[in-house]
Amino acid sequence: MDKIFLHEVGMRDGLQVEQQIVPTEKKIEWIKELMQTGVDIIQIGSFVHPVKVPTMADTDELFRYFSKPENKKSDTVLSGLVLNEKGLDRGMDAGVEMFCMGVSASETHSKKNTGMTTDEALDRIIPMAKNALSAGKQVQVSVQSAFGCGFEGAIAKERVIYIVEKYLQNGILNISLADTAGHANPIQVEDMITSIYSINPEAKLSCHFHDTYGMGIANCFMAYKHGVKYFESAFAGLGGCPFTAKASGNVCTEDLVNMFNKFGLRKDIDLKKILEIAKEAEEFFARELPSKVLKVGILEH
Repeated sequence: MDKIFLHEVGMRDGLQVEQQIVPTEKKIEWIKELMQTGVDIIQIGSFVHPVKVPTMADTDELFRYFSKPENKKSDTVLSGLVLNEKGLDRGMDAGVEMFCMGVSASETHSKKNTGMTTDEALDRIIPMAKNALSAGKQVQVSVQSAFGCGFEGAIAKERVIYIVEKYLQNGILNISLADTAGHANPIQVEDMITSIYSINPEAKLSCHFHDTYGMGIANCFMAYKHGVKYFESAFAGLGGCPFTAKASGNVCTEDLVNMFNKFGLRKDIDLKKILEIAKEAEEFFARELPSKVLKVGILEH
């Protein structure tokens, strides 16, 4: 079986909705521990306004810290989310290795999240992506609310395809389909992915599912079955978009790794270490988090 790649987003998507601020020192500790697990990419923050998302106020500081070789003893790629040109400039200055940026297929979500319509956001994101690529950075663009919207409900597949085609026409192949509201179901995932690959089989698709209705892992399996090799998840199932109607957690990294382990994949990733980090998160936030494997343990046989 082909290798799959894991993009750990707990430090950004996982923490952005929390009311309790995680101190920078604790974030550095968790990031270093995540690097030791063997995941491929870690998203450590977003370059947003600190008043709107105070949990991300130290993103510049985190990237500057890990841009020093003595602080990053790992090949793990560090990614950061940007929404606009100012964020891109900040990320360039702070040493981001991989830029993540996107456009929502939902007009309502787009306006709440960025203050722009979908087309306005596209007109800004595509040049930003090209600029980052020209600077030698890795870039991933996304379609948010790709499988439904907490405000608008169902989102027409054609609207998602419209955004994807815009990316592809501009030579941007690394595309994430983000289930921002957690409305996706496996049949819908199958239809969307096969449709995109039929347009361009060279597209490098990533999937980012939330587990609102308990179908996150099933959606990951369906995506994998139809050729997706890149997956985004959060340790302990933390997270959710603060600009959607009902924020819900991401697919748990440890649950996803456990599933892929059963397929004979990514046994190089230290699942026990991820569980230790998830347990630390439970203790820090003083509540039970939705990780299944954390509750019942690893099935060894």
